[in-house]
Amino acid sequence: MPDKNPSLRLRRKHEPTDAAEVTAEDGARLLRAQSMRSAFMAGLIAIIAFSVLWVAITRLTGRVFPWMTVLLGLLVGYAMRGTGRGVDWRFPAVAAVLAFVGAFMSKVVVAASYTAEQMGTTTLEVLRSVTLMTWPVYFNEAVTIADYVYAFAAAAVAAFYANRRLSRAEYRALRLYREQM
Repeated sequence: MPDKNPSLRLRRKHEPTDAAEVTAEDGARLLRAQSMRSAFMAGLIAIIAFSVLWVAITRLTGRVFPWMTVLLGLLVGYAMRGTGRGVDWRFPAVAAVLAFVGAFMSKVVVAASYTAEQMGTTTLEVLRSVTLMTWPVYFNEAVTIADYVYAFAAAAVAAFYANRRLSRAEYRALRLYREQM
């Protein structure tokens, strides 16, 4: 019995449709569309852009917000999703590593910016003057347990958002391709 007033009904998302049948070749096309190089470069660009943004916010407010590294994870994940178009496990793994390392590198840039402001020099000069003897002192004095917690949270967020979101037809095509192999 058809609905008398379909305008008052909610849209049915899981109703079978008359969509074109997908094949294993469609799944192979999805795998060929992946680009780890593009995803990695987009992740690096996201880290650099986030570092600049974090320095600007820190200078503007005069405070360091360590929880912003979770936003770094979101940026890295979305950047890798948009450019890499990944559908397998490698993309979340690389996104997590990039976000974890990027959390500490961006904190180094913020610390260098603060030090440069105190010394009356530029951030790049402070970063260029860093030696191997600087790193143990920096990690002993400036990095806390909270920074590790935020870095792990950023890694988890980046891994969650790194993979491409597939439609039902795309997921089915990918599954058909993997079953065929």
